[in-house]
Amino acid sequence: MADIELPNMLQRVETRRFGHFKFQVGVDANSINVIYQRVGDAYERFQRSPLSQVANQLEREVVVSSIFGTNSIEGGQLSEEETNAAYDLDPATVQEIEQRRAVNIKEAYSLAAEQAIQINWSLSINYIKQLHVFITDQLPDEHNVPGEFRNNPEGITTYVGNKDHGGQYKPPQNLADIQLLMDGLIDWHAELVVNQVPAMIRAPLIHYYYELIHPFWDGNGRVGRVLEASILLHDGFRYAPFAQARYYLEHIHHYFTLFNTCRKTADKKQPSPNTPFVEFYLEGMLTSINRLHDRVNRLVEESLFKNKLADSLTHKDINDRQYAIATHVLESRLPVPLREMRKEAWYVPMYAKLTDKTKQRDLAKLQSLRLVQVDGKRQLWPGHMVIPQEESDKN
Repeated sequence: MADIELPNMLQRVETRRFGHFKFQVGVDANSINVIYQRVGDAYERFQRSPLSQVANQLEREVVVSSIFGTNSIEGGQLSEEETNAAYDLDPATVQEIEQRRAVNIKEAYSLAAEQAIQINWSLSINYIKQLHVFITDQLPDEHNVPGEFRNNPEGITTYVGNKDHGGQYKPPQNLADIQLLMDGLIDWHAELVVNQVPAMIRAPLIHYYYELIHPFWDGNGRVGRVLEASILLHDGFRYAPFAQARYYLEHIHHYFTLFNTCRKTADKKQPSPNTPFVEFYLEGMLTSINRLHDRVNRLVEESLFKNKLADSLTHKDINDRQYAIATHVLESRLPVPLREMRKEAWYVPMYAKLTDKTKQRDLAKLQSLRLVQVDGKRQLWPGHMVIPQEESDKN
C-alpha cells in the first residue's frame, strides 16, 4: 500500500442555538501511516486465508461477539453465551428486555449487511433512522421514539460523558440544530468520498462526529458503531467491521475518553485533533483482523480434525464410544477434566456394563492415535491442539 495522503478538509455549520460546529479530517497522515499500512497488509493476508471453508461459522461467531461487545458497552447484561442463545430467537416472540436489546442489534447488523454492500448505497438520514428503529424497537425509554431525533423540552438537558472519561459534554439540544448538523454530516461524508478519503479513515471520523451530535435520546452508541461498520462494509471489508465492537469493549475507558480528548483539542484549535481517535480505531482494526485470521486458521484445523475423527470411525480405528469422547472434547472449546467428564449424563450409560479397564483402554487408544491428549492435570484436549505449558505441568 502507498503512503496515505489526506486532504485538509473542513466544513463549518452554523446552528441557531448550539453555535458553530466544525467537521474536519484533522488527522496527521504521518502519525498514522505505519499503523494504516499494517492494517492494510493484515487484511490482505486475512483475505487470502481459506475463508470459504468456515464462512458460516466465522460469521456467526463475529456477529455474536460484536452484539455482546456493543451491547455491553451500553450496559447490556447478557453474557456472551446468553447472547449466542438470543441470536437464534425470533424477534417477534422476544419478551425479555435484555434479549430484546441483543436481538435488536442483530437486526440492525442484518440491515447493514443487506444495504451497505449495495453498489449504490450511500450514507443518508433515512438509513441512520432505520438503524435506530431496529436498535431501539420495543425498548422502554421515557423520551425515545425509534427513528426520531431528539428535541429537548425546557428543563430536560442531555449530557454525554462523565468526569472519569474527560468530563461532560453538552451536545445540541434543539431539533432544528440536530437536523441541520445531521444533514451536514451526510454532506461532509459525501465530500470525503469525492476526495477519496479511505474508508478506514472515514469510518472512525463519521463515528466520532455522529457521537458529538448525539441525535437520538437513546441508542446513539450502538447506532454509531453500526454506521462505522456500514462504511467499511460498503468498501468491501468482510467480518472485520463488526469485530471492532469487541475491541472497543476491551478498551472501553480509553474509547470513551478519546471523544473528549479530541473534542477539547479541537476547541483549543490545535492541529490534527482527531488523530488519537483514528489511531486508536486503526489499532483496533489491526487487532481484530489478526484475531480473525487466527480464528480462521483454528476453524480450518478443527474442520480437518473432524474429518480425521470421522475417517477413524469409518475405518474402525476407533469405536462409537471413543468417537463420542473425542467429539465431546473437540466441541467443548475448553480443557475437559477427565474426572468430571466420567460423571456426565452422556458418558455414564456408555460404560454402564463395562469395566474400568475398558474405559482406560478406550482413552489410551485415543491418545495413541493423537485424537485426544491428556495433560498433567488430567484434562482432555483435542489431538490437534498445542497444550499450553502451564496446563502440561503437573500440580
